[in-house]
Amino acid sequence: MPHDDIRYAKNGDVHIAYEVLGSGGGVDVVCIRTFVSQLEHYGRLPIMVDFTDRLARLGRLICFDHRGTGLSDRLRGYRLPTIEERVDDLQVVLDAAGCERAVLIALADGGPLGCMFAAAHPERTAALILCNTSPRIAWAPDYPWGTREGEFEQEMANIDRDWGMRSMAEASTRRSPFEGMSYDEQVDWYLEYMRVSAGPGDAAAAYRMFYESDVRHVLGTIRVPTLVLSRGGQQAEEALAFARLIPGARHEAMPGTAMYVIAEHGEAYLEEIERFVRILRDEEAELESILATVLFTDIVGSTERQAELGDRRWADLVGAHHQLVRGCLARYRGRELDTAGDGFFAAFDGPVRGIRCAQAIVSGVREFGLEVRAGLHTGECRTIDGKPGGLAVSIGVRIAGVAGPSEILVSRTVKDLIAGSGLDLVDRGEHELKGVPGYWQVFAVG
Repeated sequence: MPHDDIRYAKNGDVHIAYEVLGSGGGVDVVCIRTFVSQLEHYGRLPIMVDFTDRLARLGRLICFDHRGTGLSDRLRGYRLPTIEERVDDLQVVLDAAGCERAVLIALADGGPLGCMFAAAHPERTAALILCNTSPRIAWAPDYPWGTREGEFEQEMANIDRDWGMRSMAEASTRRSPFEGMSYDEQVDWYLEYMRVSAGPGDAAAAYRMFYESDVRHVLGTIRVPTLVLSRGGQQAEEALAFARLIPGARHEAMPGTAMYVIAEHGEAYLEEIERFVRILRDEEAELESILATVLFTDIVGSTERQAELGDRRWADLVGAHHQLVRGCLARYRGRELDTAGDGFFAAFDGPVRGIRCAQAIVSGVREFGLEVRAGLHTGECRTIDGKPGGLAVSIGVRIAGVAGPSEILVSRTVKDLIAGSGLDLVDRGEHELKGVPGYWQVFAVG
């Protein structure tokens, strides 16, 4: 059955097919599959469906067909696609999917592309997870795990002669049987997979591109968290050498011997991926804590003034108030975070700027016949939906609530941070702040 969610991203005159699975709420994950693929046909493989459904629970899962394969535009004139073109393809897919940063999960031949993208676009790569892959597939004196040229040419001849034939499907099944599928079921799936994903010429061109690629020279420039997963034995030896070329990368050996991740013990890969992403999310939440000075203001007696003036005149007055407050924020480099009715929530990178801004607001609104109260606190804030949040923000709100008309109150933390500023503070004693543990000493700004 056709997938209704297939979309196309355009890189120049080439259309790249992609789909987004999952409902969000977590991290964006991009799955970079093998050198040929077909999005709809993967949906006919139960073991792949289970694998992708599990990945989609991390947030959103973005899958795509490489240029020249599947539902994407076919290659023209059998020109080899460059890995740089494929990096650009991935970038336009992220743009089309509305994804700013993603965890890249690269399988098999997708490894070089994942490495190149992470090195070129670290700002869009939250992490890199390499599964049963390598930086090159060709043998070299300094790369003893690769395929020698004679073996490669034989494989190319096999593709030219047998691609889309039952003999190749049977050979692939014998080489890497899938758990939970009968031999005949897997052969039938492989046979159709070849026929719908690429023609012999496209498959040969894509495979030659990977054989001629070597991304080892960029691995040292990767600056994103990286996990390398592989089978054990000789595959682990190659993967460990791979991981050592990437700063800070970690390698884990998985059970089984099959080259295909989903062929056996796919659960082990999923558990490692989930654990890695969970640790990254926890670390990122911790690192997103910032030290900020928060300011809260609101108009004193606003309900009474609105009843006195009427809705239209009150709306004009509030508009003038907002314009003045925003001008003060711009002057003192404050960041407006929220406006609720007649109140403002703003943040500053230093408490003195926050106090000076509050003074300018309190003084400025008097020409409108208004009085405002203000409260400030400096503390560690967690970034929630792009805004400072957490206990420090709650303290700032409560301190503002204690202030009287035309009064600016600050916490003891602010007082200690502005020593030498020349600002006069008057002790207003200790207060219980609703919802905040303990007693808090507050000071009025002279």
